[in-house]
Amino acid sequence: MCSPEPINCFPVLVNILSNTFLRLFNSTARLRVWSELFYVGENPELKNYIFFGLFTYLLVLAAGLPPLFAMSSVEDYKVKT
Repeated sequence: MCSPEPINCFPVLVNILSNTFLRLFNSTARLRVWSELFYVGENPELKNYIFFGLFTYLLVLAAGLPPLFAMSSVEDYKVKT
C-alpha cells in the first residue's frame, strides 16, 4: 500500500482511515489521494522570475547584515563589554 519512502505512507494512511470512517457512517463519498504535483509543466519564465526574485531578496539581505554586525560592535564598545 505504501512505497518504501515514508513521505508517501502518511497520506495513504490518512486516506485509508478517512474512507473507513466514511464507510462506518454509511456515506457514499470517498476520498482520493495522489502523489503527483499539482503543477507538473515546466515554465522557463516562471523559473527565471522565481530565481531573480530570490536573488534580489538575498542581495538586499546581504546588504543589510554587515551594518547590523557593525552596530552590535559599536554598542559593545560603548557598554565596555
